[in-house]
Amino acid sequence: MNRTTRDYLLLVLKGMGMGAADVVPGVSGGTIAFITGIYEELINSIKSINLKAAKLFFSGKFAEFWKAINGAFLLSVLLGIGISVFSLAKGLEFLLTHYPILVWSFFFGLIVASAVYVARSIKTWNAGSVISGILGIAIAFGITVISPAEANTAYWFVFVSGMIAICAMILPGISGSFILVLLGMYKFILGAVGDMNIAVILTFLVGAAIGIISFSNVLSWLLRKYHDLTIAMLAGFMVGSLNKVWPWKQVTKTIIDRHGELKPIAERNILPATYEQLTGNEAWLLAALALAVIGFVLIFVVEGIGKKLAK
Repeated sequence: MNRTTRDYLLLVLKGMGMGAADVVPGVSGGTIAFITGIYEELINSIKSINLKAAKLFFSGKFAEFWKAINGAFLLSVLLGIGISVFSLAKGLEFLLTHYPILVWSFFFGLIVASAVYVARSIKTWNAGSVISGILGIAIAFGITVISPAEANTAYWFVFVSGMIAICAMILPGISGSFILVLLGMYKFILGAVGDMNIAVILTFLVGAAIGIISFSNVLSWLLRKYHDLTIAMLAGFMVGSLNKVWPWKQVTKTIIDRHGELKPIAERNILPATYEQLTGNEAWLLAALALAVIGFVLIFVVEGIGKKLAK
């Protein structure tokens, strides 16, 4: 496909939309790719990074390799994603530190709406899809219970988190940030990006690169062969994750880290009134509810825009 400079600038902007979406748990970069009309080309370009392309690269046929993987397209989209991620990370980290209840309320609404949005794409509800959905809920809930409040900062876990989270990029309806929340790694990775922690960022990116190349064909096959079962499980994952995203929490266990700071390692969900009694802080109930509603509505606003653009 012959593209002009204007076309590539537009791809960068679309990539920026994807990056902005993936920074926020509950909004999918894949959904933005679908809305902006680059989803199919993105999937095919990612799938083209295979052994055949590797042979072209290692045999010195760089021009043929670049053409085989649709390199100019991928570079433009990835540049846009990178611009958004690095520009938004610091702001979100600040908001999570100073206004956690409001931010998590907004995310809670986003994820509820995303679960509904994903579930609506199931073509036929039957015993299999119901069981798959329940299994997704159980698995996600189990992960939220056993995953610590404080991130596992070991490099191997950062690597694995990148492998898993990146798969969300090719799944409309589920975001990479949502996966990081589920793993307890969201604030840590956000902080690493905001602070330009190169070691953590590179470890995460290597895991992401290996993950998306390894899993793109598998996920594409699952969606093609077992669409309803796969989508039902994804929707279930979102519902089960709400335990992790609940805004009002009480710390039940802490440790003193190597820097001498008190860090939470276990939390439990509590009601807003209980939170206010325990902490002496105003629970921001009305503002939190309003932001949850805004987050919920936002998903369907994005869906409506997508339908208009598709016409």
